[in-house]
Amino acid sequence: LRLTIHDRITSLYCNLLFHRGCLGVIQRRRQKPDSVKLDQTYEGQVEVSGEHFTVEDVDGAPGAFRAYLDVSLARTTTGARVFGALKGAADGAIDIPHSTRCFPGYDAERENYNAEVHRDHTLDKHVADYMTYLQDNDEGIYSSPIKEGVTPSKVEELYKKTHAAIRADPEAKVAAKKEVEKKRWNRVKLSNEQRKARIAQRKAAYLKTLETAAA
Repeated sequence: LRLTIHDRITSLYCNLLFHRGCLGVIQRRRQKPDSVKLDQTYEGQVEVSGEHFTVEDVDGAPGAFRAYLDVSLARTTTGARVFGALKGAADGAIDIPHSTRCFPGYDAERENYNAEVHRDHTLDKHVADYMTYLQDNDEGIYSSPIKEGVTPSKVEELYKKTHAAIRADPEAKVAAKKEVEKKRWNRVKLSNEQRKARIAQRKAAYLKTLETAAA
């Protein structure tokens, strides 16, 4: 959360979402202050269809949460990942001004938008197709997910279950920290008293050596 004079700016880092992913969906479901409960008023687009969706305000209720996409230095090519996060947040009922021209499935020459193409990208159908291709040509690649039971036919269902789990509980699951035994490989720094005692000990040992040699 970054505070300015007039605004509160939130951000969500995808490296904290390794157990789920789906950045846009999580960003929306976490925008739910207890005093307003916008997540209960605005359910959003539950079914992934790829169709253009814009949330509309409900009469007699607070307006939908509004946000604006700041792409910073990211490339704004058609189908870029920043627009995937935008689509997830918009389907989750965040009011974000946008058009379909930035989504997969938009044909700039024909000025036509194919929602089915966008749906397939949202549910990683193109990844499932590539997994099928590699199974036929190189069984070594993608072997680990397949051993875990993630086959090409289960990719779409896996994403649907993930979306449902995020809506049910969007909070991050923080794993318990493991107790780590600290080890030192360098010499421990001596205190002033310890240094003086060490000097006195070595001096006494040296004097004793001289006395023995003289005798």
